[in-house]
Amino acid sequence: MENQSLHSGILLLEGLKVTPQSAVPAFVLLLLIYVFIMVSNLGLMLLILRSRRLQQPMYLLFCNMSVNDVFGATIIIPHVLRDMFVSTSERYIRYVDCVVQAFCVHLYGSTSHTVLMIMAFDRYVAICDPLRYAAIMTNRAVATLSAAAWMSALVPVAVLLGLTIRLRRCRHVIANLFCDNASLFTLSCESVVVNQVYGLGYTVLLLGSSICSVTLTYLRIAAVCARSRSKALNSKALQTCASHLTVYVLLLVSAFVIVILHRFPQLSDHRKVVAILGEVALPALNAVIYGLQMKEVKQTLAVLFHGKKAAVMVK
Repeated sequence: MENQSLHSGILLLEGLKVTPQSAVPAFVLLLLIYVFIMVSNLGLMLLILRSRRLQQPMYLLFCNMSVNDVFGATIIIPHVLRDMFVSTSERYIRYVDCVVQAFCVHLYGSTSHTVLMIMAFDRYVAICDPLRYAAIMTNRAVATLSAAAWMSALVPVAVLLGLTIRLRRCRHVIANLFCDNASLFTLSCESVVVNQVYGLGYTVLLLGSSICSVTLTYLRIAAVCARSRSKALNSKALQTCASHLTVYVLLLVSAFVIVILHRFPQLSDHRKVVAILGEVALPALNAVIYGLQMKEVKQTLAVLFHGKKAAVMVK
């Protein structure tokens, strides 16, 4: 069977270990979360694009996060839902499909960091140089930053997967819920030193640049707020930066835990749980933490559903 799988390009996913009794509740819960992710993120994007008061750089940049969250959830969740009612011995996936899924998974994870980096830059300009904000954060600048966030993730991830697909396979079992680069190159019996060095180097570069840029940004913002006697400025900084920082910390913790657990094969079941939580919880929380906590968004929703009086009460 293994030789036939290798020649036909068919792989076997281990998937989650779910008992028959818990399969239905787990399926319903995961499906409801997926629906919430889609409705909340797509709804916020539509709200931002249709409302003139929300067509500001901060919210337009936030659309990148919503697009990425919808993208990331759609890559993983429908696949996991399907496999819940399929026996372990029948969870097949074609090698080509597995590579595409791994590419999308890593693109989603990398873009999550780069998008939050450009959003931190936007907050830095808004708080530290408010008089020049309109001149710096033009529509063209927003488009350029958005393109840079996606391209700076796409190219390294393409190289990452390119190094993996060159390897010859001698195994056919993916020890994960879904395909990722580490699971793919462990299928090979050839030396994977190049893959490990590049993968580790890219991870260090991505997380290092992300941590450094966000930390320096917030240190600069904190310094400006400390010197300022304007309560309005400090209140605005706290409101917008707290949401961004919460989302960033959750993403960072999730990334570190998954990277660490990949180094311990005996903890594969724990890694699967953390991986699916990261793919489900973060996209679901982002729309709530970053979107619905913004005063302008709440005011627009209030006007949309309850009229102007409710918008005044939100203020």
